[in-house]
Formats: sequence, C-alpha cells, structure tokens
Amino acid sequence: MNEHRSVRPLEGKVAAVSGAGQGVGRGIALALASEGVRVAVLGRTAARLEATCELLRARGAEAEPFVLDVRDTERVPGTVEAVAARFGGIDILVNNAYTGSYGPLLTLSDAQFREGFESGPFAAFAFMNAAHPYLRRNGGVIINLVTSAMVRWDLSTYGAYASAKTALRTLTRAAADEWGRDGIRVNAIAPHAVSPAYAKWQDTHPEEAAEFSATIPLGYVGDCEEDIGRAVVMLCGPDARYLTGATVPLDGGQANFG
Repeated sequence: MNEHRSVRPLEGKVAAVSGAGQGVGRGIALALASEGVRVAVLGRTAARLEATCELLRARGAEAEPFVLDVRDTERVPGTVEAVAARFGGIDILVNNAYTGSYGPLLTLSDAQFREGFESGPFAAFAFMNAAHPYLRRNGGVIINLVTSAMVRWDLSTYGAYASAKTALRTLTRAAADEWGRDGIRVNAIAPHAVSPAYAKWQDTHPEEAAEFSATIPLGYVGDCEEDIGRAVVMLCGPDARYLTGATVPLDGGQANFG
C-alpha cells in the first residue's frame, strides 16, 4: 500500500477532452487543469476553445486548442498525433463531444439518426484507437460520456440519442475488457449538468425543468465542474485504479442502472 501519495497525483499528465468549448466538456477540462493536468481542448469552434484555454491558463495550467469536428474521423489520427507531439504524450482521453437529434422516431431522417452515432461511438472509436499507443505507455484512462436516458422506462423522443449512447457504453465495456492488460482503464459516466443546452431549456420550459429537478433525489442538476469534472478527476486518479468497464451515474441519484 502506498501511504504517501502525491497531493495532486495527476499533475503533469496530459488530457485530451473533446467538446471542451463549453458545458460539461469545459467543466471537465477546468477540473483537470486545477489538478495540474495539461489539457488539449478539442472542438469545432475556435473562439470557444480559446475561451476555455484562457480559463485554464488563468489557473496556471498548460492548454492548447485543437479545432476538429469529431464526425470527421479521418482527421482524428492526425489530431491525436498533433496533441501527443505538442504535449509529449496522452494520459487521459475524454470523449465528450456529441451532436444529435431528439424526437419521435417517425420524425427523424436517416441523417439525423446517423449523426448521433457519427459524433458518439464512431468518433470515440476513432479517438480510442488512435490514442491507444500513447495511453498504454504509462497506464492511461479513457472516460466516455453516456446518458441516463439509456435506462429510461419510457424512451419516447429519446430513441436516437439513447441508441447512440448505448452503443458507446458497450464500446466502453469492450475496450475495458481488451485493453486492461495494456494498463488502460476505460469507464463511462452518465451526467446530469447545467450545460448551455440545459440552461436554455430551463429558461424556455421552466415548469418542465422544475418537474425534472424534482425527480432528482439530491434536488438539483449538477454543476459542470464541481459535480461532473471533479468526479472525472477521481476516476482518472489512483484511488480508482481498480475500476474499469463501469458506467458511473453522475445524476444525483435519478436513474436506476440496476
């Protein structure tokens, strides 16, 4: 047993976080940066990425933006190589980016249904494979973002979203099984957080938002950094070294994952 762990065991590690220009991705990046992690901030919008980097640098962290639409999987290997070249490797990969549609199945086009898979499991698969050589060097960690919508009893209007996220959850488990011997841990989180999209919905549908919050045992929707990002810090650290292949609900106790 190691009784003298570093106060900041992740200090100096390198994390690549997709969809980090806002919301949960930014919250995760901020939490990691506060632990001395050097962060590659990935996303589609340069201005948002730079805004995140400025916040990270204000905390004394090293940060660099990388503009990429994760659906363009042919560009993923080159982006991963660029991140590794810039920082000297990759220790943590967070697949957070997602673009998809909601609504009754009969209202969705093939393209809308496909979009969630392209930005979700397809993109994560590309990032995970490209990052594998770097992650195995020092025992890396992968965190994939899924959703409690996967376990809703009534999946009406959530079909496309939950289908893509369920595929990502299965990919998480498969990678954990195959890459454990490489020293790579792979887990998923299912967060509820006050993202920009949630805040907009709360403003336009206050009664529905209040009803939603009332179903959360802890009584509130999580903060992107303090509730979601801090949990990711724990999952990436040595205290979670024996945890892999798991889906961790970060939803205030709302969902029943069985």
